[in-house]
Amino acid sequence: MNRTELRMALRTLPFLDAHRTVAERHVRLADDPPKLLLWDPETIEWLFASDSELDHPGSRSLRPLFGEHSLLWVDGPRHTAYRKVLGPPLRGRRLTTYAPLIAETVHDAVDALTVGQTVVLADWTRQVALRIIARLVLGDTDRRTEAVLDDFTSWIDDALGSRPRTLAHRFLRGGLPRSSADLDGRLVDWARSGSTREPATLASLLLNADGPLADLRDNDAELRDQLVSLLFAGHETTASAAAWTLYRLAVDESLRHDVLDELDATSDDVPTASAAPLLTAVISESLRLAPPVTVAENRRLRCPARLLGRTFPAGTTLTTSIYLAHRQDDAFPQPLRFDPSRFLGRKHPPSVYLPFGGGARRCLGSQLAMLELRLITASVLRRREWRCLNPAAGRLQLRGHAMAPSSRLRVRVTACRD
Repeated sequence: MNRTELRMALRTLPFLDAHRTVAERHVRLADDPPKLLLWDPETIEWLFASDSELDHPGSRSLRPLFGEHSLLWVDGPRHTAYRKVLGPPLRGRRLTTYAPLIAETVHDAVDALTVGQTVVLADWTRQVALRIIARLVLGDTDRRTEAVLDDFTSWIDDALGSRPRTLAHRFLRGGLPRSSADLDGRLVDWARSGSTREPATLASLLLNADGPLADLRDNDAELRDQLVSLLFAGHETTASAAAWTLYRLAVDESLRHDVLDELDATSDDVPTASAAPLLTAVISESLRLAPPVTVAENRRLRCPARLLGRTFPAGTTLTTSIYLAHRQDDAFPQPLRFDPSRFLGRKHPPSVYLPFGGGARRCLGSQLAMLELRLITASVLRRREWRCLNPAAGRLQLRGHAMAPSSRLRVRVTACRD
């Protein structure tokens, strides 16, 4: 790792902020082989359109955490097979079959919020999002499986909960810590025990898949990698986005009342995007300023390609900076200002607005995440009032690659509305 890569790893957000107005919209991180961080719209568009002709080497820092077989970086036919099995239930009409389960989980969490209670906002949204994805991936929870989730949370917190500790794991201890064999075994057992439940869990779909994934039934090691990847990717980023959305509404009374007026006009437990355009715009703007992750997946050239005004050789790694793409003045005037009106009545192309990545590697759970975000936000606003105790703590910080609010950010429940 050279000096530039080290600066980005150790001081990621200051490094990115320092390059926000760079005219070339890319920075070279390494030379041999070339490695670039880029946020040029034309190049992003080319990368997403050319995904089938590129390699996807994955994340060096997260690979020890999720394992070599993780669907987050598996490539070729295996990746296609995973998306074919997991994609359909996470979008469109099939996703609506999970809506009652998601709503039940959210309402249980809101029920537990009592007047006078002080809540660490990011911790609360992580707990809610983890229980949602656990039920979708593994099945209903009970006392035994709640203990599994507690141990899963402790493991992730050890790896990512403290930025200094995360860096110490990476640079001094040989990489982020892998989950224990005991936790792995309990996750696999939970997945196998729920293989006949309805609606079908995501784990059961994997275990019952034919074709290229049929061997997963007898491969606990690969199954473990997929379970861990789905649980992490399905809750950590959604939780951060939910926390930022709730924070923005907590500190802007006028905006909060406008969203509540919009929600009062619909009785839907899970308001659709068309029924709640302002709420959806608030979520979208939160995702712009605090995207779920700072970068999209690494892409590597198989053949030489002419990009950014020059020809790059095969083996060049290209990484899209979502954070910097979302902060460009020509796409988003006054880009550091929170302004939901940017998303009212207009769409932004995926080359400039890409909170869930793009191309063949676009987040499988993007529609699920938006459904959860609308439901969590609507449920809290409709049923509780709370006050942010320390708005100044609403500063961006990294939790792994996710853009989480500070663990110091707290709200206090002041009233029940139901």
